[in-house]
Amino acid sequence: MATYLITGASRGLGLELAAQLAASPSSEVSLVFTTSRDISARSLIGLIKKFSGRVVPVQLDPSDPESLRAAVALVDDHLQGRGLDVLINNSGVQPITPGKIEMADDLTEVLHTNVTLTHLVTRAFLPLLRQGSRKVITNISSTLGSISLSPQFSRSPAHAYKISKAAMNMMTVQYALQYADEEFTVFAVSPGWLRTDMGGQYADLPVETGAEQVLKYVKNGGKELNGRFLNIHVPGWENAPGPNQYPGGDAPW
Repeated sequence: MATYLITGASRGLGLELAAQLAASPSSEVSLVFTTSRDISARSLIGLIKKFSGRVVPVQLDPSDPESLRAAVALVDDHLQGRGLDVLINNSGVQPITPGKIEMADDLTEVLHTNVTLTHLVTRAFLPLLRQGSRKVITNISSTLGSISLSPQFSRSPAHAYKISKAAMNMMTVQYALQYADEEFTVFAVSPGWLRTDMGGQYADLPVETGAEQVLKYVKNGGKELNGRFLNIHVPGWENAPGPNQYPGGDAPW
């Protein structure tokens, strides 16, 4: 019975990940901690009521040290010494900057949110993860952050987002290398272009598909995933026309 914590879980992919985990058999998943700056979001409240006792809301503003300390203390209290098995760093922003990269004056803010705050959350929950049986950290990344694939995504104006996800990938590798001796498994995964508030209505895939494929890695993966940047597998999308394909396996760095 694994315990999970998902950041940015009040909507979109984070909410769907929480919903699918909470619907899993109790023999697989015992507790799902859902963090958000606003735990009063209607969608999150509905999930908490539906899976009473299995979904625990955690108010968290990772830019506020006191909020982060309080969140760790709350999770620790609920775990009662069992430890946290899986951390899914899902929270992030994807602003659009019209024009070329010279117009991107949001780089500092986006790097802070998508990279620095992910680091601060991971660092804060490491003591609880050390007590867990699985010690898995999954960072939700994007193939938009792939340097190799940059030419095919050149028309996307999400300049700061692309840079931040490339940085997140490097941070993932650093955690993977430096905590392998403690039997951690740390990997990044791109969930695909999903129809969420962030992805928009014209995205490739429903959010349910992205969440399901991400959780296949999270639930079933072991040490062989450490330090890797993964793509999801969606049948029929292995060689799809256009910029996005979902063949599974490793995404190009």
